[in-house]
Amino acid sequence: MGLISMGSGAPPVGLDIGTDHVRAAVLKASSSAPTLAAYGRVDMPMGAVVDGEIVDPAAVSSAIRELWRQPGIKGREVLTGVSNQKVVVRLIDLPFMERDELQGAIQYQAQDYIPIPVEDAILDFQIIGDYMTPGDEHMMEVLLVAAQRDTIEATVSAVEGAGLRLSGIDVTSFAIVRSTLGSGLSVLAEEEEGPGEAVAVIHIGSGLTNIAVVEKGVPRFTRASSLSGNQFTQAVANVLNLTFDDAERLKIRAGLPDISAQTHAQPDADDADARMVQTAQDALEREVNKFIAEVRRSLDYYLTQTTQARTIRRIHLTGSSAQLAHMNTYLEKGLQAEVVLSDPLRFVQVGSSARMAAEDDRMGAAPAIGLALGGVM
Repeated sequence: MGLISMGSGAPPVGLDIGTDHVRAAVLKASSSAPTLAAYGRVDMPMGAVVDGEIVDPAAVSSAIRELWRQPGIKGREVLTGVSNQKVVVRLIDLPFMERDELQGAIQYQAQDYIPIPVEDAILDFQIIGDYMTPGDEHMMEVLLVAAQRDTIEATVSAVEGAGLRLSGIDVTSFAIVRSTLGSGLSVLAEEEEGPGEAVAVIHIGSGLTNIAVVEKGVPRFTRASSLSGNQFTQAVANVLNLTFDDAERLKIRAGLPDISAQTHAQPDADDADARMVQTAQDALEREVNKFIAEVRRSLDYYLTQTTQARTIRRIHLTGSSAQLAHMNTYLEKGLQAEVVLSDPLRFVQVGSSARMAAEDDRMGAAPAIGLALGGVM
């Protein structure tokens, strides 16, 4: 499913335009699992992408051109993703109609479900299924996606400014689900869900967190949050009066406290480094507790809107900032669910030429690989 689909010959390159990095994944189709033939990542200029929105298309184009100079990153067709507060995903129920009829009707129905003026939005939809009501009314479930037009235009400008062609624009959270849980629309293995259960996927990036809830094999809820890795780093920088880069290094070194330990040793009064680490951990703990509260509100909102799922038993965690020490333990305790670190390379074979780059960025690779998977499906 994509907001824009233009058709393509060879599988397009998966292009993830993030806050701190731009990433590319090149997949080759095979009779078994697709092969990751090349993978690359370069830094994004500071301020070019803010809260998931491209604010400086020219700077983004420059970063993409640099990425295309890396070994194995080739091909002019790309499939990229969008994720920010201007992208809305809604599961709606409509009277049953054929797809051609729905194509026209959705333009009139959408305004009832989205907070964006329909004339300012680009719409897409996916028919999930149909059912009969107790009153014998034939209904259908439709996954509606709306993105504000300026978000799409900025993405198109950045990609075309790098000399590339868009084969499609997807919702980034759908790509993340695809890479962590499977490549089809029905993304879950049967054992992932029990009766009345849904599964969540949380991708904690540097500048944005994507939350998705998957039920009956379909992503039915998504949300983008600016509470993410950079906010954790900034909290450390503020409390210790450090530069952002120094705070980032300390954040990775300190991690969160081990809440499974019976006791927490207090640093020696003369051990300045140990005191700094504890101060950083305290700041991280406060930020992560805010993060958990926000995730909980999102998941609770979904559960109050659905008539079938009553609980979320398992959460798949990805993203470069998901590697913060003890993050999964904190999420398990705060969300009362099993939290597993998910491997974005699980559904692809990794070629020898891509192995070093992909392994180095394994947890951050989910969006780019998921986008590329969308191109070989």
